Amino acid sequence: MGHREDLLEGAKRCLLQKGFSRTTARDIVKESGTNLGSIGYHYGSKDALLAQAFIALVEDVGDSFGEEALAGDGVAPAGSLERFQEMWGNVIRTFPESRAIWMLNLEFILQADRMPEAHEIVKKALQYGRSGLVPMFSGRPEDELDDGTVNSEGRFYHTILCGLLVQWLFDPESATDAGQLTEGLRRVIEAASKAPAGRGTEHS
Repeated sequence: MGHREDLLEGAKRCLLQKGFSRTTARDIVKESGTNLGSIGYHYGSKDALLAQAFIALVEDVGDSFGEEALAGDGVAPAGSLERFQEMWGNVIRTFPESRAIWMLNLEFILQADRMPEAHEIVKKALQYGRSGLVPMFSGRPEDELDDGTVNSEGRFYHTILCGLLVQWLFDPESATDAGQLTEGLRRVIEAASKAPAGRGTEHS
């Protein structure tokens, strides 16, 4: 690997060991076997490097419960409640084994105002994360999704993910499981189908 890749891997290890606030540029250099000048040359700043390392860690977890995780026989049809439950079951199973990574999400939220450059980088990556969630449930290729789908379905799934994440980090024993989440959605759909037609909503 070159210095750029070494820095990224070193920053990922530092984040898992120390988090955002306690990781210094010297920590990253020591962990990666590079030098301080390499951080500025390849990433611009320590905060930008930490943001990229954080995104990479989250993407690694996402790959473990992504569409590939349900490939093969016995997979519930895309768009079905059964698929919805299977996918959230996959996601929830990552929480214990990837707790350190998910805890970084909460720390980043608290530290973001002090890291404006990292904040901007992660904020831009959020939209890609939302679009990556949709194919897991719908079966539609990510490169075929329009903005309306990402800004509705993608945001819907991302909101559920954030809520589940907080619950499971706070108290796994009382947190919502995939079955309860699916039953809640089923009841909402059933109630909506019986409700009188109302005014439509506009999406931005």
